[in-house]
Amino acid sequence: MATGHADPQRRERIITATLDHIAAEGVAGVSHRKIAARAGVPLGSMTYHFQGIDELLREAFSCFADHVVAVFERHLNAAGSPEEAREAVGNLIHELSDGPQSDLVVTHELYTLAARRPEYRELTRKWMIRSRQLLERHFDAETARQLDALVEGLTLHRALDTAPHDRELTREAVRRITTAP
Repeated sequence: MATGHADPQRRERIITATLDHIAAEGVAGVSHRKIAARAGVPLGSMTYHFQGIDELLREAFSCFADHVVAVFERHLNAAGSPEEAREAVGNLIHELSDGPQSDLVVTHELYTLAARRPEYRELTRKWMIRSRQLLERHFDAETARQLDALVEGLTLHRALDTAPHDRELTREAVRRITTAP
């Protein structure tokens, strides 16, 4: 492993280690010492790359939001018709809810911080805007807002339910929101 400034991936390893730690132990357990150990970097690297824990957490959660937005992009960019867009939203819900448990935990750790602290609320607000902009490529702004909430809600319900609903129920929910009465 490279050391010092010759290690161009050190910052990214620290961010990854932070997200791994949050998934395993929560935000409350984050410390420079724990993250440095998890990332396999000298403790001094923490303050070289990040001014403090808050900056580290904001960077880590921003990278996580980028990851989820990339999942949205992958699904929605492939859709060429309204029906394909509806199917893409359903597939997105199922991929997110069937994905790694760590993603669910990190999401909810961020939501908890956002409920308490304005700077994290702003981070989640920007994440929602990006998600809705991707949905707005296929749906009007009001529908995109409703779909974004549906994605969040159904993802959570499917991920936490002991008997998650099937794709047909997801398709029906998406159809109801995206079809005029």
